[in-house]
Amino acid sequence: MLKIENLHVHYGSAEALRGIDLEIAGGATIALVGANGAGKSTLLKAVMGLVKPSRGRILLDGKEVTGNSPRRMVQLGLALSPEGRELFGDLTVLDNLRLGGLALGVSGVQFEERLAEVCDRFPKLAERLEQRAATMSGGEQQMVAMGRALIARPKLLLLDEPSLGLAPLVTDEIFAIIHQLSRSGTTILLVEQNAARALSASSYAYLLANGRLVEQGESAALLSNPSLRRAFLGAASEQNPAASRLGAAGLTNIRLEKPDMQQNFMPSFTSPEQLQSHQLRGLQWTVRHAYQGSSFYRQSFEGAGIDPEQINSLDDLSRLPLTSADDLRDGYPFPLRAVPYEQIVRIHASSGTTGKRKVLAYTQKDIDDWVHFFARCYQMAGVNVLDRVQIAVGYGIWTAGMGFQLGAEKLGALAVPTGPGNIDLQIQFLLDFQSTVFCSTASMALLMAEEIHRRGIAERINVQKVIYGSERSSKSMRHKISELFGGAELFDITGLTELYGPGTGIECSHHDCIHYWGDYYLMEIIDPETLQVLPEGEWGEMVVTSLCKEAAPLIRYRTRDITRIIPGHCSCGSILPRHSRIKGRSDDTFKFRGVNIYPSSIDTLLSNIPGLGSEFQVYLLRDGASGRDQMRLVVERGQGVESGRTPQLLHEMIHQFKKQLLVTPDVELVDYGQLPRSERKSQRIFDERIQDEIV
Repeated sequence: MLKIENLHVHYGSAEALRGIDLEIAGGATIALVGANGAGKSTLLKAVMGLVKPSRGRILLDGKEVTGNSPRRMVQLGLALSPEGRELFGDLTVLDNLRLGGLALGVSGVQFEERLAEVCDRFPKLAERLEQRAATMSGGEQQMVAMGRALIARPKLLLLDEPSLGLAPLVTDEIFAIIHQLSRSGTTILLVEQNAARALSASSYAYLLANGRLVEQGESAALLSNPSLRRAFLGAASEQNPAASRLGAAGLTNIRLEKPDMQQNFMPSFTSPEQLQSHQLRGLQWTVRHAYQGSSFYRQSFEGAGIDPEQINSLDDLSRLPLTSADDLRDGYPFPLRAVPYEQIVRIHASSGTTGKRKVLAYTQKDIDDWVHFFARCYQMAGVNVLDRVQIAVGYGIWTAGMGFQLGAEKLGALAVPTGPGNIDLQIQFLLDFQSTVFCSTASMALLMAEEIHRRGIAERINVQKVIYGSERSSKSMRHKISELFGGAELFDITGLTELYGPGTGIECSHHDCIHYWGDYYLMEIIDPETLQVLPEGEWGEMVVTSLCKEAAPLIRYRTRDITRIIPGHCSCGSILPRHSRIKGRSDDTFKFRGVNIYPSSIDTLLSNIPGLGSEFQVYLLRDGASGRDQMRLVVERGQGVESGRTPQLLHEMIHQFKKQLLVTPDVELVDYGQLPRSERKSQRIFDERIQDEIV
């Protein structure tokens, strides 16, 4: 949108700007940071036409605008909220706002529409339209100055020191509004004395010193870069922040209580060979540890004729016997235990939705390892110490809430542990705490996304990433969640209670695979019928073996999740192994008239039919007279899709089911939002064919 090339500005013989090159893309929020006298305000004035450059060019949408008048720049789509507010104190708030549309000739009904938009953005102003500007507080005057600029509906908003002279709480309020403007698509160039504020409110930043650009890059990286902090903080420390070279203008507001703001939780391996060597050592240790410490594993190994000393390569893994969920239930309450009770510091358990709970024990090292690789999940998703992570998953005996919280705190982010459910509280905290990351099940994320849309608050929240797990989701469901959350980026996180808990893998920023932590566990894919190991790339049941788990090691544990190992390296650059998103489960597939059907197959089929929503339910019934199985499929229409399209959608669904799944269901279409949503796992398959007890 805006491009500045080799810009020089003089005040008389004094050169204020020296060869500035800067670019701003549409929709971005860019920060301009530097000490007093660095040239920040001069750059804004040059862009706005208030001072004339002595050399260089300014281009707006590819067209040169160097030297244009301020009036012309407003007409081209720019507006400035200047340092010091620059209000007319004797005029009312309403008259000051009218001035924002003067250069555009905005009046009458058009002005009233824009005034309503500003008052909606700044509710305090709506109550004070007839008050003289000079009698207002500093924060309220800043709102008037920003509102005056917004009356022009600018495509590029220039903000010069919006927090200057304001109390911290008022500054919070102003920056919350800046976040809202950014999320609504307004392009912003932000000049701000409080560099930490400016960097945390922007996506990209330029650092000015003595009229020159000395550094640029992604804001989060600049803020957490140790060498940059040293360069700009000088001798500052937690005990003496005033020693900063930037002083009141700069980075003294960095969270000095978190000295290591660039922790790296990724493994140090640089080649697959190094990883495999680590895996072999971990496998050998695990087998010996389990054999010596667990009566279950000793009996299992001896029954299979396995001695720990026979494990000499990763290929020997397939010689070990498989472990199942039944083994955990049979060993209740401390199944697979391989350490003395005195070393156990915690237990967690599954939800029990599939029967008796599976309880797993942890040593302190197990907890530390889990927290470390959960922080790695956040790191891979691009979460950093400036993020606020709202954790809307279950706490208590389940692993979910504890894992998400400890991982966030290990990373150094701010954790907001709301727990599941309570939609009003979730919404309130998203607004009040301006959470940037939302963690939940996929169903809870959809429930929240729809509520955010219903309340019309997408522009007022600041969620940039949604990390979800615990259940599968279709493409249309992911798209709907992202769209209604205001364009948030989604990350599918994996895990199971038996293997520490959630956080054992996550999709990367390329969103085409799940990276799993091959330095903590091995993965195999087996045929669930023959139990034979399948080659990479083939779909089958995931089997996992822990490499350093002490209290309850897992050896060839059948997870029942259906996926495939993806060969080769990811385009994101990570050497960590990867698998596809979970396709289904080998134990929750259902057979209908001789056809095995995964719920994810129905997900995929429905996602590819325009006009359908993402929620569905399958009812499997058996006709008492004929004994024939029947399938009833209930599907939501897409949001805003008229009921008149029902016959067409029904015909297309039945056609695709016959073509792709070789079955013909009875289909019912219902209105969008009619099927239940849940903050926990949504039940979609209802198999009612067997009514009597199973012996």
